[in-house]
Amino acid sequence: MTTNQEVAAKQKELLFPCVATYYEEPIAFERGEGARLWDVEGNEYLDLFGGILTVSLGHAEPRVTDAVVAQARKLVHTSALYPIPAQVAAAERLIQISPIKGKQKAFFTSSGTEADETALVLAKVFTKTTEIIALRHSYSGRTLVAMTNTAHAKYRALPAQVPGTVHAHAPYCYRCPYGLAYPSCEVRCAQDLEELIATCTTGHPAAFFAEPILGVGGFITPPREYFQIAVGIVRKHGGLFICDEVQTGFGRTGEHWNGIEHHGVEPDLVTYAKGIANGYAMGATLARADIADAFTAGSIATFGGNPISATAAAATMSVMADERIPERAARLGARLRGRLEQMKERHAVIGDVRGKGLMQALELVEDRTTKQPAPGATNRFAEACKRRKLLVGKGGLYGNTVRIAPPMLIGEDELDAACDIMDAALAEIA
Repeated sequence: MTTNQEVAAKQKELLFPCVATYYEEPIAFERGEGARLWDVEGNEYLDLFGGILTVSLGHAEPRVTDAVVAQARKLVHTSALYPIPAQVAAAERLIQISPIKGKQKAFFTSSGTEADETALVLAKVFTKTTEIIALRHSYSGRTLVAMTNTAHAKYRALPAQVPGTVHAHAPYCYRCPYGLAYPSCEVRCAQDLEELIATCTTGHPAAFFAEPILGVGGFITPPREYFQIAVGIVRKHGGLFICDEVQTGFGRTGEHWNGIEHHGVEPDLVTYAKGIANGYAMGATLARADIADAFTAGSIATFGGNPISATAAAATMSVMADERIPERAARLGARLRGRLEQMKERHAVIGDVRGKGLMQALELVEDRTTKQPAPGATNRFAEACKRRKLLVGKGGLYGNTVRIAPPMLIGEDELDAACDIMDAALAEIA
């Protein structure tokens, strides 16, 4: 029998060292079903992170799997040089749930990085200017443009390679960059975009690029007014709003299909990936039709919208509609949030609980008064959960945030069991 240790050793030998893994003793998974995974040694785990919010419904979801198998038996690839029926079907479903109103068009890629980069290029082409406003603590991907947009030193292998990008303060209420408290702060982090544009740009930005909840940043959740103020300022200066729904899309935040809909703001462009196809490689950029039509240069994504991924995306969105995922995520998210708030009352290591729907986080601290980040405690917590056969995510600039985002078809009993394990793990690390 192959062991976890053997697979991890081979990976370390053969892959780039930047391909990091979780846990002191990494786990190699062999199969999954719903919210559960089994490693190569036969150990069963409950998954609260869903492949970084990518397994949106559940592992090996039968309705998606059946659709993909049927398509694979017929046709796997032709390239975008030919019309692809499955791609058209995926585009129709995506546009139906998009937060953009009116006529819009889609471009399919293979990842969130590509989707983000497509949106950035398109915004610059349409506005005929090149300056971008991104957020500190944000993450956009691994290409040179995406790394420039990203505001995490850990994920920037090189200095900024694309000129013109500036980074605004993140709406990080727990660690307000101004030392203020919401709501008396009057959302100063959003108001500051006025001065940022006046001092750090030519005064004419191409776009404001932001996630409704900063994913890699540690599920930083802005106040409701944030985007109304920030986007209003950027648009006053002629800029577009690119909304990155790579992690927040597809009902994950509850009530709505998109995270930005909680803020009552309509984007000009939207990027999607991760949960769009329940684990199959897929990214998409949506734009207002007039913006999309400005992209007249030649461009092709070899695997973008291929028959397999497009079929998976269309099937995933169909299941999401049948299962009323936004309502389900809101209901289960409220159940989860209630348990996390109870844990905060019992465990002083929890400094903050935040998030929406089935996208929740615990920020762990050494002391609630000083808010000193506790990355060591976060690692110990993850290991304690692993020993109890529960998988959680980590993140945040300081490495001290526990990210919780299970497959959205997880059962109530599974969610309760996961909360019991986290509670026990918190008691252990205390």
